[in-house]
Amino acid sequence: MKRLIVDVLPGEYAVTRLAPDAQVPAGLFGLTGVLVSVTRTPDEVSVIAPSSFPLGGDSTEKGWRLLTVRGPLEFTLTGIMAALAGELAAAGVSLFALSTYDTDHLLVKQSDLDRAVVALRAAGHELVVAPEV
Repeated sequence: MKRLIVDVLPGEYAVTRLAPDAQVPAGLFGLTGVLVSVTRTPDEVSVIAPSSFPLGGDSTEKGWRLLTVRGPLEFTLTGIMAALAGELAAAGVSLFALSTYDTDHLLVKQSDLDRAVVALRAAGHELVVAPEV
């Protein structure tokens, strides 16, 4: 696996489950400078957004921090998410993963962030930790 540059972005995120027929909350896509992800399946709508954005919902898990692989990444690259997930698993860090057109994103619990940074650095990746704002 080639060395990756992974940005640890500031701020806390939440993962929220909404009902499968829920509408996207007003103002969600108006957020700028942050990750917002909405995924709909037949069983649920999952939303990843900053914890400060009021979503309501069936269930919300707060306290996540965002790690983003610097991209864009070519679609022909293989094993990026598997390598990062394996390195974090070996360190006992659970994750919530998602990919976008340009890159891969990992969310880890705030309480596991230091262990995640150490594990990924030990695996040879460059971690750039942004200061909290």
